[in-house]
Amino acid sequence: MTSPAASTTFTHKSLASSCFNQVWDLLDKADRSASDTETMVHLCHSSFWHWTQVPEHTQTNLSIGYWQLARVYAVIGSGEQALAYANRCIEVSEAAELEPFYIAYGYEAAARAYAVMNQADQQREAAETAARYTEQVADAESKSWLLKDLATI
Repeated sequence: MTSPAASTTFTHKSLASSCFNQVWDLLDKADRSASDTETMVHLCHSSFWHWTQVPEHTQTNLSIGYWQLARVYAVIGSGEQALAYANRCIEVSEAAELEPFYIAYGYEAAARAYAVMNQADQQREAAETAARYTEQVADAESKSWLLKDLATI
């Protein structure tokens, strides 16, 4: 018999992943409505919260969650919120000494937030920092994702 704690942990992981993936579906939706946008924000926060409820969540889980929150807020034009979550992504990633991939994405998110706020100098600085970390990413596919995302800012 599965313990209630194990069942709850499984449920939180499942919901976190499901919400995360639904956010991506909405981010990719070409004709996203105002209702879709609101749902996307709620799903993103829900995904993050569910990860925090998993006892064995990692700093990588948090980094990714903060990054996705930053992306969502940048996409909807809320630069200050996007920057706040980008900074949390950077803080968590650097403090945990995560792989350069995660730190690079934190700075990519900051650059995107600065772009939304029309702060060109800060945008350029964050993008340059992201590019420096991207150079340290060994996996070719991961590096390609970063370079493609940086090119869209």
